[in-house]
Amino acid sequence: MNEIADGNDAATRRGLGVRVTGRLRELTVQLSLLNHQVAARAGIQDVDLDCLDIVSREGPLTPSALARKAGLHPATTTGVIDRLEKAGWVRRERVPTDRRAVHITFIPDRAGEILGLYAPMATAIGEICQDYSPAELEAIGSFLERATGAGLEATAIVSERG
Repeated sequence: MNEIADGNDAATRRGLGVRVTGRLRELTVQLSLLNHQVAARAGIQDVDLDCLDIVSREGPLTPSALARKAGLHPATTTGVIDRLEKAGWVRRERVPTDRRAVHITFIPDRAGEILGLYAPMATAIGEICQDYSPAELEAIGSFLERATGAGLEATAIVSERG
């Protein structure tokens, strides 16, 4: 078995790790550019799109929970929520058990607008996935989950130093 296929040679593994890290950096930049274009087409700011994504996946959320998840100052988050609410992407809803608290809720009727903007990428990813076996896709998914966790940890470390 050759060194690349075997992957047991330390130098080969380091080299492959550097290659993967480089591709992740390129992907990060490309996704950032895509997100910028999607935000512009949706008539919102990039940070608004990030928060909208968080609320749509994890909501409803309190403003403070959204601020923590987005790594934003609470006052910045208030501005984001105000813009998203004014544009009809989210709504503030009173929490029945605490009349002082509000939840930020994604308005699902608007989901198609955002999904439509991401459709070319979703289609391309679907086509790419056809080239991989279920076991390979499982490994890729696992890698991406772990890489996301590493990103969360790195963000927390950098944030603490700030």
